[in-house]
Amino acid sequence: MVWQEGYKVVLNVYDLSNGLARQLSTSFLGKPIEAIWHTGVVVYGNEYFFGGGIQSLAAGRTPYGRPVRVVEMGETHIPREVFEDYLRDISPRYTAETYRLLSHNCNNFSNEVAQFLVGAGIPDYILNLPAEVMSSPMGPLIMPMIQNLESTLRTNAAPQATQFVPSSVPPPPPPQNKPGEGSSSSKQEDKAAKAKQGSAADPLGGARGKVQEEVMREFAAIMASGTLRASEAAALAMRRVMERHGDATMQQS
Repeated sequence: MVWQEGYKVVLNVYDLSNGLARQLSTSFLGKPIEAIWHTGVVVYGNEYFFGGGIQSLAAGRTPYGRPVRVVEMGETHIPREVFEDYLRDISPRYTAETYRLLSHNCNNFSNEVAQFLVGAGIPDYILNLPAEVMSSPMGPLIMPMIQNLESTLRTNAAPQATQFVPSSVPPPPPPQNKPGEGSSSSKQEDKAAKAKQGSAADPLGGARGKVQEEVMREFAAIMASGTLRASEAAALAMRRVMERHGDATMQQS
């Protein structure tokens, strides 16, 4: 048996928000998020990643720029030909149609590939990002936007505006007081308590629909220019709106 030469395996880690997640996540989500992670596995001189299907480019030549981190995953003795046969076998599970932003994304692909090559998965903090976002106070409210973005990336079409509407059943209306019941001071206290409760449950308050509409308008304008793909236009539209609201938040503070 001929001993196969080992190949170094590393994980390139990118922040798709370019630092905006760290700056603005507390304002938008109600909790800090370090980054919006994208990953690719580098081996045999190429970087392999999931984006509209399984893709590979020369290491350092992907459209994601410079990685913010490079994680050493170990060494593999699997020949390149065997690895690429494996990629062809799993490719039906990694297509534009099977992409799911929260559960079947580039990081899930990197994790599966890393386990095949070196027997170990990628760091948990990357895989746990969707759960972190959805466990935030704004998680249930941004789900319609995430579903809309997934549809956009699969069809390369402009999305329809989706409002930030909680999926839970709305609370029953408060009981009506009969004429002469209750004092004006108690009514004012009730209104203040309800306003405080509503603010805690919804950090963006009435601005959530406005933010969504701004993102959709930006997206449509960028797509009309015909210079970017839908995925790039969606990311740029979100970045522009986040920057505007981040600047406004800093000015108010």
